[in-house]
Amino acid sequence: MTTLSTPRQDSTNRTRKSALRDGSSRSGGTRATVRRRADGRFVLACLLPALVLFIVFMIVPTVNVFRMSLYTWSGFSPDLRFVGLDNFSRLLDDEQFVRAFQNTVALLIVVTVVTMGMALFLAAIMTRQRLRGRNLYRFVLYIPNVLSVVVIAAIFSAVYDQENGLLNGTLRLLSLDGLQQVWLGDQKIVLYSVAIAMVWQSLGYYMVLYMAGMASIPEELYEASALDGASATRQFFSLTLPLIWQSLRTTLTFFVMSAVNLSFVLVRAMTGGGPDGSSEVLLSYMYKQAYTNSSYGYGMAIGVVIFAFSFLVSLLVSRATRREPLQF
Repeated sequence: MTTLSTPRQDSTNRTRKSALRDGSSRSGGTRATVRRRADGRFVLACLLPALVLFIVFMIVPTVNVFRMSLYTWSGFSPDLRFVGLDNFSRLLDDEQFVRAFQNTVALLIVVTVVTMGMALFLAAIMTRQRLRGRNLYRFVLYIPNVLSVVVIAAIFSAVYDQENGLLNGTLRLLSLDGLQQVWLGDQKIVLYSVAIAMVWQSLGYYMVLYMAGMASIPEELYEASALDGASATRQFFSLTLPLIWQSLRTTLTFFVMSAVNLSFVLVRAMTGGGPDGSSEVLLSYMYKQAYTNSSYGYGMAIGVVIFAFSFLVSLLVSRATRREPLQF
C-alpha cells in the first residue's frame, strides 16, 4: 500500500532538511574558523622567537643609534649631554668625514661596475662556451668568497708588500722596476689597491649566481636567434641580459649594501685608513670616532648618515633598474 504525504507533511520535511543543512553548515563553518585560529596561533608561535630576536638585535640598536646621535658622550663617563643636531652640523665642517664619504662613493661606483661587469662576462662565457675544465675555473673563482675577509686582507697585504710582495717581485722579474709602487702607502693608488681586493673577493659569488640564471634559459631561444643571424654579443644583450634582469636587479641592490661593510673590513685590516686618511671610508671613520677618539655621540651621527646613505642608494638602484619582467 502506498502512503501519500500531505502538503503539510512535505513542508515539515523540507523544513527539517533545511534546518539540518543549516546546522551542518554552521558546524562546518565553526570548525573551519577554529582551525584557522589554531593555524594562526601556531604560525605566530613559530615566528615569535625570530621576531623577538629581530626587535632586540635590530630595531632596538637602530633606535639607540638615532637617539645617541643627539648626545655628546665619551662612551665611558657618566656625563651624557643632549646637544640636538650639533653633531650633524659638525659633519659639514669635518674634512676627514667629507673625504671618507668621497672614498666610499668612489669604491661603490668602481667596485660595483667592475664586479658586476666581469661577473656577467665570465658567467656568459662559462655558460655559452664549451670550455674544457670550466667547472675547475668556477671553483677557483668561487674560492675567495669562502675565505674570511680578514684572510683576504692578509693575502693582499702580502701581495702588495713593497719589498717582498708578489706584485713588485713579478715586476722586478720582468725588468719593469719603474712600475714598482708602494701600493698601500701611496695616497694616489691605495684606494684602487683596496678596490682590487674587493673585486677579487666578490667576483666568484656573483658569477655563480648569474650562471645559474643563464643556465635556466631554454636553449631553443638561442637556436632561434642564431637562425635569425644574431651574433653571440647580440644574443647576450638582447636575450640573456633581459631574461636574467630580475636576478641582476636583486643582486645589484644586495651588492651595494654589502660593499659598504666589506670596504670597512678590508680598509681596517689592510691600511687602517691611511696613509693620512686617503683610504678612510665611512664605517672606518665612524669606528675611529666612536671607539678610538671617545666621541661616541659624534660616531653615532656618522652611523645615522651611513644608514640614510645606504637606504637612499638602495632606493635609487631599485628605481633605476625597474622594468617589466620577461617570461620564457
